[in-house]
Amino acid sequence: MIDNEIVRIKVTGDFACFTRPDLKVERMTYPCMTPSAARGVLDSILWKPEFQWWVHRIIVLNPVKFFSVKRNEINAKQGKTPIIIEERRAQRNSIILKNVAYIIEASVYQKKFDTNNPPKKYAEMFKRRVKKGQCWRRPFLGTREFAAEFNTPDGTEQSIQEIIPIGSMLFDIYYDAKGKPTPLFFYDVAVINGVLECPKTENEQMMQSSHIQPEMDSEVSAVIYGFNQSEEKEATV
Repeated sequence: MIDNEIVRIKVTGDFACFTRPDLKVERMTYPCMTPSAARGVLDSILWKPEFQWWVHRIIVLNPVKFFSVKRNEINAKQGKTPIIIEERRAQRNSIILKNVAYIIEASVYQKKFDTNNPPKKYAEMFKRRVKKGQCWRRPFLGTREFAAEFNTPDGTEQSIQEIIPIGSMLFDIYYDAKGKPTPLFFYDVAVINGVLECPKTENEQMMQSSHIQPEMDSEVSAVIYGFNQSEEKEATV
């Protein structure tokens, strides 16, 4: 069940890199934020296992500006064996964005309506956290070194009046019942007058994506329970 209320958050940053997965070696960013990156920002501010974020649209506020930078990266994935950086270091060019600003519009989605914890409760909780600048972890714009600032839109923001064709874009990563990941793309994508619409079909599919839940007696669950209690106490003040 998707909530009728749409929450809005303004996200800004000096740099961003929403990497195109179809380019294997050099990093090349999409011209605007992807739905998966938007969901990552929302989850960084408020995440609970009882609901998911349904991203409606992403509004581009600043003109799109690309520039190239060379960065040190590693030719390996982190595993059980420690990585010796000097042996795996590689320099790669990256085409990234600078001076970005977006408004994300999203709603709370619950698979089953909970009368004790309705979507309205989480929407209001999210708004309070944005207003106070609270987050689980620092949100970022594509890659962790590009940290994001966030606040509540003041209503004076204007989207760019441009049409930016994109073609295909990564929507998100879908996990089946066994936890196997599959990239989910949507096609014939374009930013129309500064607005990227996130299609209903892909959103509905992502709402069925499996999420690995921690055991009830785990340390992670204890932290989540304590956070829930503090949030609910704050809501009644």
